[in-house]
Amino acid sequence: MANVLLIRHGQASFGTVDYDRLSPLGEEQSRRLGRWLKQAGKVPDLVVVGPLRRHAHTADLCVEAAGVTAPRITITGLDEFEHEEVLARHRPDLASHEALLAELARLDDPHRAFQRMFAEAVARWTSGEFDHEYGRSWAAFRGAVMEGLQTLAAQDARTIWAFTSGGPIAVIINALVGAPAADTFALSWPLANTSTSRISIGAQRHSLISYNSWPHLEGADSRDLVTYR
Repeated sequence: MANVLLIRHGQASFGTVDYDRLSPLGEEQSRRLGRWLKQAGKVPDLVVVGPLRRHAHTADLCVEAAGVTAPRITITGLDEFEHEEVLARHRPDLASHEALLAELARLDDPHRAFQRMFAEAVARWTSGEFDHEYGRSWAAFRGAVMEGLQTLAAQDARTIWAFTSGGPIAVIINALVGAPAADTFALSWPLANTSTSRISIGAQRHSLISYNSWPHLEGADSRDLVTYR
């Protein structure tokens, strides 16, 4: 059995043209996670990253702060879905980055409005009724993540740190607890940046140990460090 720490990436650059880049806050979150893992005596035999830049950068900063050395591989199944396309299919009028920012700027609570809009867009995508409109359907995305989980299970390592995004983490946890696939993203929305979810995986059996833990972001000096983008 392997003990896998699923780690959501640090805060990305929401509201900018290049979302797939850690913000300064996301960099700090990543370093804090590494320092906390070092204090907790956690040492990986293998570091795994999804294919996105924010996955790799979070891993770089966390591993450096933890002072650990381990082999590293990329698993494409830990990729996130195309959130910009999913939103654009739901709201074609907001397909451009400029249009989206203009829409959010005129609202009193842009973060809450975006979350509501995005949840509606994801519900449309996961319904399966409009698969022909997307470059990758919900079923294809979920299938790729589950293949990624099997790739993780096949690794010859006892302790794995896997850096990925909220979508893949939600898919994996949803499957492990046996919840309806339609409820997957109810597990994604609460995931904090650099939160950890621990799973145990083996050839025959996978189990969820903990979900969405972020002790490294707690404390009087870190109240503003908990983010969800």
